[in-house]
Parts: sequence; C-alpha cells; structure tokens
Amino acid sequence: MHLDAFAFGGDYNPEQWPESVWDSDMELMRRAGITMATVGVFGWAQVQTGPDTFDFGWCDRALDKLAEHGVGVCLATMTASPPPWLARLHPETLPVTAEGTRLWPGGRQHYCPSSPVYREHAVALVERIARRYARHPALRLWHIGNEYGCHVSTCYCDVSAEAFRGWLARRYGDVDGLNEAWSTAFWSQRYTSFDEVLPPRTVPAIPNPAQNLDFQRFSSDAMLECFLLEKDVLRAHTPDVPVTTNLLGLAKSVDFFEWARHQDVISHDSYPDPHRADTHVEVAFNYDLMRSLGGGRPWLLMEQAPSAVNWRDRNAPKAPGQMRLWSYQAVARGSDAVLYFQFRQSRGGAERFHSAIVPHAGPRTRVFREVADLGAELAKLPEVLGSRVRADAALLMDWSSWWALEAESHPATDLSQVDANLAHYRPLWEARITTDIVHPAADLSRYRFVVVPNLYLVDADVAANLIEYVRTGGHLVMSFFSGIVDGNDRVHLGGYPAPFRELLGVHVEEFWPLPPHGAVGLALSDGHHGTGTLWSEWINLEGAEALATFAGGELSGRPAITRRSYGAGVAYYLGTKPDATTMGTLLRKAAAEAGAVPVLPGAPAGVEVTERRTEDGTRFLFLLNHNVFAVPVPVPPGATDAISGRDLGEQVTLDRRGVLIARLP
Repeated sequence: MHLDAFAFGGDYNPEQWPESVWDSDMELMRRAGITMATVGVFGWAQVQTGPDTFDFGWCDRALDKLAEHGVGVCLATMTASPPPWLARLHPETLPVTAEGTRLWPGGRQHYCPSSPVYREHAVALVERIARRYARHPALRLWHIGNEYGCHVSTCYCDVSAEAFRGWLARRYGDVDGLNEAWSTAFWSQRYTSFDEVLPPRTVPAIPNPAQNLDFQRFSSDAMLECFLLEKDVLRAHTPDVPVTTNLLGLAKSVDFFEWARHQDVISHDSYPDPHRADTHVEVAFNYDLMRSLGGGRPWLLMEQAPSAVNWRDRNAPKAPGQMRLWSYQAVARGSDAVLYFQFRQSRGGAERFHSAIVPHAGPRTRVFREVADLGAELAKLPEVLGSRVRADAALLMDWSSWWALEAESHPATDLSQVDANLAHYRPLWEARITTDIVHPAADLSRYRFVVVPNLYLVDADVAANLIEYVRTGGHLVMSFFSGIVDGNDRVHLGGYPAPFRELLGVHVEEFWPLPPHGAVGLALSDGHHGTGTLWSEWINLEGAEALATFAGGELSGRPAITRRSYGAGVAYYLGTKPDATTMGTLLRKAAAEAGAVPVLPGAPAGVEVTERRTEDGTRFLFLLNHNVFAVPVPVPPGATDAISGRDLGEQVTLDRRGVLIARLP
C-alpha cells in the first residue's frame, strides 16, 4: 500500500439504506475525515439475484459518489455469504458438521469451502466485479471474502471427504505413507485405499490424532484455495492493486503464517472486550503478530468497533477515550489504517446493536465526535506512514503445534496455546520489550531473545533452527511440553524432550500434571519463593543448573526451572507454569542478560511504549496510558509532540487513557 494519509473509515453498506441517505453519508464522511470505505462485503445477493441475473447499478452509483468526494474504496469480492438462491439450487454447497448436520442459509458463511459449485459461482462473480471496476477511480484495495474460518472452518460432507483424500494423496504419495504417518497399526485403523479415508467425523472413541491434525491443515488450505482462486482473477485484471483479506483476531482455524505469504498487505479485525481489564495485552500480542506476518511492513486495522459490539453475553461500550487509545495502539504497533465496522449503524439484522461511526441517534453523539476528532488527528501524522517497528525479542508460534497441543488424550487436556502465549508475552509487554511473533522455522539470528511457549510439535528442521540459534549466541526460554512429537503427532523417542535434551541439558522422565486448580511451591535459588500451576515434571539434570526446585508434593526438591550455557548462548527451561511474578522476574532477567532492552526505561506501570522509525531515521515514540488515572512519564531530550509540534521537556503527564506521540530528533 502506498498511502498519502492514514486509511481511516471502514465498512460502508449503502445497499442497506435508501439512496436518499447517501448524500448525507458523504457529508458525514467529510466531517469525520474519512479517507477509505470498504464496500460490498455482503453484497452478493444484492448484485446477483439469480444464476444469470446481475444488477450492479447501486454499486456503480455508490462508488462514483465516493470517488466524487475523495474517498478511496477497499472493494470486496462479495463472496463471504452466498445468496439464498444458490443454496436452493445447489444444496450440496452447504457445509456439514462432524455429526452430519447440514447448516442452512439465514446467517452467513454457509458454504463448503471445497465445493466446486460454490467456487465456480464465486469466481464467476469476481470475474464480473474485476472487469467492471478495474479502472474505477475510487479503487485502492481488493478485499477477498471476509473473516475466513469465523463461523465455518471445517466441513465434513462427502465433497469435503473427496477433497481431503486428494489432499492426503498429494501429501503422502501413497496409502502406505499415510498409514505410517497416521500410526494406523494402532486400533486396527490401517487403510488399504485412500477411498476408505474419511474426515474425522464423530466416532465412538478417541479419534486418531494425526487424522485430526491433517484435517485441520486441509481445512485451512481449502479456505486458502478459495482465496487464491479469487486472487488470480483480480491479479489478471488489476496487477497493481493490492489484495488482502481480514484475518480475525487470533483465529485457531486459519494458519496465519501460511496465509500471510499470499497477502499483499496484512489486514486484521480487532474486537477487544472493554469488560476485561487486561484485554489490551492480548490485543498488543495480536498486533505484533500482524506486523510480523508481513515481515515488519505496515499492516491495516481493517475492522474495530467504534464502541460496543453485539455478540458477547454482555456488550460493554468503549469508555470515553478508549476507542482513541486502542486505535493508537494499532498504529503504535505498525498499522497504517484505522478502520471500523461500520459507518452507519444497521436498523435491522443480526448486527443492529453493533456500534457504528454514525449511531442510531445520529452524528450528535459522543461516538461520532470521538471518531471525527481521531480522524483530524491522524491527518496530522503523515510522516508516520510507512515507518516500521523493530523488535529485540521474538515469541515462537506454530499453528500445527497449536492444533496438536489442544487435542485429546494428552497428560492434561486443558492446555491452552493462547494462555501459554500470553503468560510469556505479558512480562515482555510490561517491560516494554518489543516482541515479534514468528514461526519457529524463521530466521532468528536478528533477535537477541527468543521465547518458546509449549511448542509441542517440532520437526527436525525446526529443532535444528532453535539449537543453532542458541549455539551461535542466542538466548532462549522454553516452557514445558515442548519438542514432544513430530509433524505427524508421533512421539520423539529418546526421552522428553528428545530434540532439545542436549540444548537444555535436561531429561524429563515423566509428566506430572497438577490437579484442577492445583498448585505446587517453587523454591528459587536466589532465596525467593513462588508457585507453579497446571503442570510439573520429573526432571533430571544433564548439564543444566537448577534455578528453582519444586517445594512440596511428590517432586519436592527436584528441578523445576533450569538454565544451561550452550555454545555461545543460553537456554532456560520451565517445567511448570510459574506464577505471574516469578515468570516476570525470570523473563526480565533473561531478556536483560540477552541484551533485549526496553523502549523507554522508567515508564510507569500500565503505560505501553513502542517506537516506529522512518527510513530517514525519524523516530516516533508512542506513549499509551491504559490506566484510569493520570501518570507522569519521562520523555527523551529534544522530543516534540508529533501532533501539535510543542516541545515536551523532560516529563509529561498522561491523562487517564491518554495518548502521546513524541517525535524524536
């Protein structure tokens, strides 16, 4: 994306309103400082009323009006929600659950991703859209689908079964390769032909874990194939217009690292819960992931709510100043867009109580004023566009490992990848150590410090990558139940964690998961005491030193947390989930030892600090106060307010939920 101003605006759905409202919309967009509108996400039924009946008139007029008023368009391919007539004529396009229940129209995303009929109709529609609008003056960006995997991430119908068999044949070559990978000698599951293989439908006992894992991979790939079919059409007609799709939150169903390779720009939908006091930490993690998916390039906050959403049990509005604060959090972590769902609040439909830039009460509202004020501020920050965030630390994450970690028949079945990620990320956020979220096979050499939370599934090349990183001087912290299985969920033999025994200098004989809500004491070598939860292990030292031992229970006195020098680097191992204080102390010390430094030392608790840097070396320091009280914050010498231009001196006071963007010399 080559932007002259922040992409500011969001989903605009003129088809929901009479055209007599549109002129008012244009005036309100001008007042709010809107520069971009996402159009047509759910427009399929409005432009195609039958197999051979099309009417793009409303879309033509809407795009012309937006262009006339200087608003760029992120134009959707309209394929996220098929029209009811397609389901009536082709019920085989509808998805089926593992229990055999067919899902019907009336919501959205009611399609089987593997359905050739759905794909044929979707591609034909995109072909018409691309031909029609390829040279439209408003077109800035293509938006394919919408929030893939949000509602239907897997389909178990016969069409999907056939596609799954083809995917397996390409992956394993022959059925013998499949049998070896899936360990089908167990429970008499051996296949003699791919024709016998089914998706992991509901079964009377524990399903085959490797089958489940491959079906998750297949399902992500099936949705990606839909995306790529549409992208090919768009690329043929508009080779210079960027293509994206909006990745939703931290969606388990879609392998973001695989999808990111096919995006021209990374886009993200973010809906933090105002009722959760620490929701901004998880949001920061997601934003760091989006930036990392694009290799550090700026990304786009494609959707957020101006205030409340409509789909939680309790839908809290964003408090005064909170929307501004959370919007700048995205900008601070690399976004060049602040976009909303949606422009005008719907009168009917499932999302009628989802907030919008223009609420039901109209523009004389707090929400509209806050959005317009933010639009005016962003217009004063063109220098920030295109600047980048540099990270000293990395947290490793892999979707295949996530899928496998949370499967059945493990020593504990309540392990959560998201919880593990945040337990390791939060101390780095609190210490203002900027962290990328990267795949374990990525080049880690540029990072001083690497954190590995519960990387259960590890192939040989990934293990070698981590070992080489430490051997050549890297500092790494790895948590329990890592390096246990290979890419087909088969246990690495030779004692846990076999690929990392030498690196870590430990041998885990047995896993000792703690009882529900159970805890075990930790005695640290520096004399402090802590608590471990969720998990413990029988650890033997093989070259590592114990930094903490279990205090109490069957493992009392045995190692719980270890450290080993390996080559030119250092590797730590956590055999339990330490309490937040112990985890924070450990990670801060390990990061400091590695040379991973805070962006702004001395900032008070609750103040988020990040930095974006332009190609010419200009730095923008973002100070975000997540507290509900004012706090004093030190600033570097020579800093000026990037919006007002005033000198900041040596210290500023940030109001509750306050934001400061300091331009550094």
